[in-house]
Amino acid sequence: MESTASTLKEWDVAVNALENGKTIVLLRKGGIREQGGHFKVNYKQVLLYPTFEHQQPDLLKPEYASQVKVVESGWHPETIRIATWAKITDAFLLACEPAIEALFPYHIWNEKFVNDRLQWKSSQPIYILLLRTYHLAEPQEILYRHEYGGCRSWIDLAEPIAIDDSRPVLSDREYIQKANEIRNAIANPQNFLSLEN
Repeated sequence: MESTASTLKEWDVAVNALENGKTIVLLRKGGIREQGGHFKVNYKQVLLYPTFEHQQPDLLKPEYASQVKVVESGWHPETIRIATWAKITDAFLLACEPAIEALFPYHIWNEKFVNDRLQWKSSQPIYILLLRTYHLAEPQEILYRHEYGGCRSWIDLAEPIAIDDSRPVLSDREYIQKANEIRNAIANPQNFLSLEN
């Protein structure tokens, strides 16, 4: 049985967009509690863990902003629904604005979010991740644990979750087409770090 405990934390609205095939793109610079203060890709295959407390509608495109339920700081549900996992097929390190602007049609965030990301730790590039997302055969409800909290990108769950019999959100052809569009939009080999086998 194939399973994993490696998990990527991301806003609930972004996880929903990945689960529904609306995007294959995440933008990251890393959480406050990342090792060394820098984001890095720790795993190529991850469960997707939705978070709620830092979601900000004013940083999302209108069609996604309307999906956000604002919650108090520090809030977390007692149980977390894990319904998907993803293969991180590509990671791009981008520091130049034209390449980042070229990605705008492919992700869920608005210009304010992108500008904020560029200005925060301005000497660090933005990671662009492409994710091939899969629905678990059965969504899992896990109990929240204190060690899952905090501003970090990666966590290991207390118990691994089986990923056998998963169904891809997008067909092979659809994913390859979208990924190639994004690769071509960026079009700078120096910014590209492939994680595909």
